Amino acid sequence: MLTFEEKEAIIQEFAELTRREVSMKRVNYHYEDSLYEKTTVIYHLHPNGNGFVYVGDLPQYEAADDKGLLNIREASAEELRKIIKDSIAYLSTEEEELLDEEVEEEWKNKEDSKLTLLQEDTLWNIYHGYNLEESFGSYDEAKSYLLEEGFRLVGKK
Repeated sequence: MLTFEEKEAIIQEFAELTRREVSMKRVNYHYEDSLYEKTTVIYHLHPNGNGFVYVGDLPQYEAADDKGLLNIREASAEELRKIIKDSIAYLSTEEEELLDEEVEEEWKNKEDSKLTLLQEDTLWNIYHGYNLEESFGSYDEAKSYLLEEGFRLVGKK
């Protein structure tokens, strides 16, 4: 686990972040150029090494909580840099731009059955081979369905 000082050194590599001290010796880092009301990238970095990075609903961070915060206590230096970079990109990208990127993900369950989650226009469709299994209005709905059915994300195409 990286120490508080090591994490701060990595975070300070991102000149676009502004450091703000909060209660109990914790520190937040803000991205003031955010296109959204949300500006906090690093939340409650504590001297014990615990802290969070805001990743919103980025699909590659399924361990994030309901507020879009990902715990970085055990993150390596490389992982921390990537998470911060993704957070800044998320806060500096228009929502329409995010929708323009076609998303295709492969999901598998314990029995090795494979489903494909594909964004098509405004819908999130789940396919078994060429057969349409389900269709959802948002990525979160589709993801929830897949997780409830015992599937896990394998990769993106």
